Amino acid sequence: MNFPLKTILIDDEALAISRLKRLLGKQPGVFSVIGEAANGAEGLALVEAQRPDVIFLDIEMPLLNGFEMLARLTYMPLVIFATAYDQYAIRAFEEHSIDYLLKPIEAERLERTIHKIRSVVELGSRSESANHFPNADNLFKLLERMQPKREIHSISVKTGDKIKLIPLPEIAFFEAEDKYVFLSTTDGQKFLTSYTITTLSEKLPDTFVRISRSALVNVHRISEVVKHFDGKFLIVLSDKKGTKLTSGSTYAEAVKSLLEI
Repeated sequence: MNFPLKTILIDDEALAISRLKRLLGKQPGVFSVIGEAANGAEGLALVEAQRPDVIFLDIEMPLLNGFEMLARLTYMPLVIFATAYDQYAIRAFEEHSIDYLLKPIEAERLERTIHKIRSVVELGSRSESANHFPNADNLFKLLERMQPKREIHSISVKTGDKIKLIPLPEIAFFEAEDKYVFLSTTDGQKFLTSYTITTLSEKLPDTFVRISRSALVNVHRISEVVKHFDGKFLIVLSDKKGTKLTSGSTYAEAVKSLLEI
């Protein structure tokens, strides 16, 4: 591992990303920011693709929080948590990570982090830091005990250089096409997401139901259910396009149970 360290910033707060980026920009010999992600799912894909030396990672984020993201990584960089958790939570995790930065991050505190990173690199790079890296499963369990899971109210999507938040009631359905998952709104708009159908089905509230391997629908937007062949159902939605989706045969019982049919 050589300086400057290839660095990725992962945080759902745009202001936090902007502030941290400015601070790191004042340390060009230490950090080289090569990417940013607005949530854990985006961060997961970016880390796997770019293989950075270090990531600055928020804990509470939509769909995949920081610990869930870490648990799914196959490539493990050095991790510095940037979190709004109080000092008691930080102490609970402190022995497992390179460092913790409490928001809002101050330049003086970042200097201490840089000193720790230099020590780790000088002692033998990532192999020496392995003993400091958190056990993501244990940390996630501790996080769960500390506070309830944050309720999800919207899904973030990229539109050009902007990130747009789509409120859940405005989403009619999600559908996978090849390797991509698209979100369709009740007024007929379609957006590319950075999530998998499986991730969405695990994290969204019960008002969203998986009806097939490739589709997840908003129950409040179902206007009609028609029996189809081979035990399947035709799901008619009340969106602008009157979308019709066919349930998968393995999901038929789940659809019948949920809709009480």
